[in-house]
Amino acid sequence: MKLIKRIVFRVFESLKQHPGLMAIFGFFSGVASYVLVEGREAFAQAIATLMLVSWLLLVMEPWIRALFLKLFGVPMPRMVMRFGTQMVHQESLFFALPFFLAATTWNHTQALFTSALILSAFVSVIDPIYHGQLARRRSLYMVFHAMTLFAVLLVVLPLILLLNTEQSLQLALVVALLFSLPSLGDVMPNGRWWRLPMMVLALIALGAALWQARILIPPAALELNGITLSQQMNREQRSPGQSLDSITEEALRTHGLYAWTSVRAPRGLRENIHHVWMRDGVVMDRITLDIEGGDSGYRAWTHKLNFPADVIGSWQVRVMTDSGQLIGLTRFEVVGNPQPTSDTN
Repeated sequence: MKLIKRIVFRVFESLKQHPGLMAIFGFFSGVASYVLVEGREAFAQAIATLMLVSWLLLVMEPWIRALFLKLFGVPMPRMVMRFGTQMVHQESLFFALPFFLAATTWNHTQALFTSALILSAFVSVIDPIYHGQLARRRSLYMVFHAMTLFAVLLVVLPLILLLNTEQSLQLALVVALLFSLPSLGDVMPNGRWWRLPMMVLALIALGAALWQARILIPPAALELNGITLSQQMNREQRSPGQSLDSITEEALRTHGLYAWTSVRAPRGLRENIHHVWMRDGVVMDRITLDIEGGDSGYRAWTHKLNFPADVIGSWQVRVMTDSGQLIGLTRFEVVGNPQPTSDTN
């Protein structure tokens, strides 16, 4: 035990003399997570478990500090827990980023959420901003903390517990909102009888607002590998014919249109997705598909034959989850039939 104490104290003394060491370690371990997780599902599941454990340790900080005091007879240096929290933030953000980068539809408002995660990842590795600005503003810091937890849960829950995107979104939202309670308390005066009911109402209102804005959040567990519109489909090879982005009204009514999609999901995850057919921003049809996760992705298609009387215009096929999150989309144009030419002498 004396040897362990000696080693621990030496480590702490080194960190006091060189406080940047832990930040550097956190940065490079976060970058390593980013590189190693991308495209490696088995490794991602192992790292996801470690991420969950690290957040549990973060929640248990008061008990860890008490245990340290009991074992070593001195308080744990605040610097250690401070940099430990920063390292968890770094690891979580750099772990989650590959999933969100792959799942984001960049010509959609989803790009705002993923851009915010990218900015948060940079903040977590720049000490003057993280410790000098963010950590000193408790309310802002708790929002950052809750957002980081929210992002990592959206990735971890489908990988470990095989929860679908709707279940993962609901659970991650509840947990992140509970973590935001301290920041809500900071903006409300103490000693008022209405403080607790107002915090609960604010939490419910915030949750409802975030749920309504869920289309801004990419479904991190699902990646759209391909989407094609075609008038032919090879059913044996499960592959589409020639892709098109424009079609005449006559061809559309005669042969209809196939919407082919390839969606990658964690092995064992079952998910309902929907092909939502829209014309000029109005939903015209919604066709449900049941997919199952695997290594090569799940390939499925819908064949739409029934179209309204007026079909000319700009169309979209959106690939959506049960929770209303966008997996990806494609666009096509329906144009009028070509006018027959007449020969004149």
